[in-house]
Amino acid sequence: MRAASAGRRRLTVVFGGPARTRVIVVLACVLALASADAATVGASAIALRQNLHIDNADIGLLVAVSSVVGAVASVPFGMLADRVRRTWTLSFAVVLWGVAMLLSASAASFGELLVWRLWLGVVTAAAGPAVASLVGDYFPSAERGKIYSYILTGELVGAGVGFTVTGDVAALSWRAAFVILALAAFPLAWALFRLPEPRRGGAGALVAQATTGGRDPTTDGEPPGPEVAVAPAPWGQAGGEGVSGGPEAGERQVTDAQRLAAQRGIAPDAVLVERARRGRMGLVSAVRYVMAVKTNIALIVSSAFGYYFLAGVQTFGVEFVRSHYHVNAALANLLMIAIGAGAAVGIVSGGPLSDALLRRGRLQARVLVPALTASATVVLFLPALLTSSMVTALPYAIGAAMMLSAQNPPIDAARLDIMPATLWGRAEGIRTFLRTMAQALAPLLFGFFSDYIGLQATFLVMLLPLAASAFFLFRAMRSYPGDVATAAAASVPPAP
Repeated sequence: MRAASAGRRRLTVVFGGPARTRVIVVLACVLALASADAATVGASAIALRQNLHIDNADIGLLVAVSSVVGAVASVPFGMLADRVRRTWTLSFAVVLWGVAMLLSASAASFGELLVWRLWLGVVTAAAGPAVASLVGDYFPSAERGKIYSYILTGELVGAGVGFTVTGDVAALSWRAAFVILALAAFPLAWALFRLPEPRRGGAGALVAQATTGGRDPTTDGEPPGPEVAVAPAPWGQAGGEGVSGGPEAGERQVTDAQRLAAQRGIAPDAVLVERARRGRMGLVSAVRYVMAVKTNIALIVSSAFGYYFLAGVQTFGVEFVRSHYHVNAALANLLMIAIGAGAAVGIVSGGPLSDALLRRGRLQARVLVPALTASATVVLFLPALLTSSMVTALPYAIGAAMMLSAQNPPIDAARLDIMPATLWGRAEGIRTFLRTMAQALAPLLFGFFSDYIGLQATFLVMLLPLAASAFFLFRAMRSYPGDVATAAAASVPPAP
């Protein structure tokens, strides 16, 4: 108990106070549920094949169908994230997710399990748009890369739980593994319901408490007050004094990247600025705007390729380790934990590194860091896949996992820099739709090809999308400054 209490106090200090810690942990748990589900299906592959008389392609289909349905549902959930209370929407979705998992555990056939996976895909679609929008409004722009590092760690923790805890349970009963995940959903839904809804536009972001022990003596442990709002100013000028009022009054938070772009005199795209200022956008106009931002397209494509490979690893990683390196299930799960630990180091490093470079004046830092780490990922994965020695492969695999995961926090923070705050939810919904459609194919294609050419050859072929990911990130460095300037200008209301 004393160790747990000390751990909580340490987290409070690292995250910047009790209010911020509560938000970060809860949002990380939302992402953990989804990744735990995908990893549990992969870890349960042998039990599912034996019990339901299916093959690898069917296992891939179980993951793919929920992803495809989730991709389609993410667009309307993106609309909701920009217009309704996001914390309550997430809470309701998590409750439905728990119910869907319980029903999946009771499935008597592959077809019945497939139906409940479809339902599961719909309710998980709420996570991406709501989490992205909440991060933008809860936290100051200068540290969003770091905050995303903390929150995205939830994906790795969830995958670790899926590979080990529920994976080991699945060796005895895959139904019990699904029930364990389902029961975890309901307390999380209650925690989400109790989160305060932040003011839109980032004008009321939570500021970190610079005190030991995570307490601010001036508030005696109360949650920190909102960051000073920044009044709108003409593009290229500094913001005015703090103002009151909601986002309807034009409040916004100018990001560090936008400030640097203004100082360097980078011109915004006048056509996109005018389109954004015409008034409240419907779905069609929002899609047109989001897809017209060149950097956003490059980030979507790159993210899709990265998550495509990761989805294949989550689904078939344990089986590949067992068959290729000739280890038993327990040791395979332990090795996946070691690789996951490397991924965790990458996640918690990538965001802070990009934030630090941005503070030093590197405007393109949130694109440069992912471009370099994406390139390193391909180089490190090759020897890990080619060798048949687990001892030789492990350092390369850990390094590759570190580089692969380091890309995501800066990319997620960069997307908030290139979009007006009023479009954060819809932009993330559209990105999730396109990314997940590609990602959903991964388990299906990995399973299909592995049935014919083997898992090793399949993983080697699937390194090509990772190489393409690096290519698109380097291309995004050219358009990023202009898109940052456009987002800043689009957020300022036209002069009366």
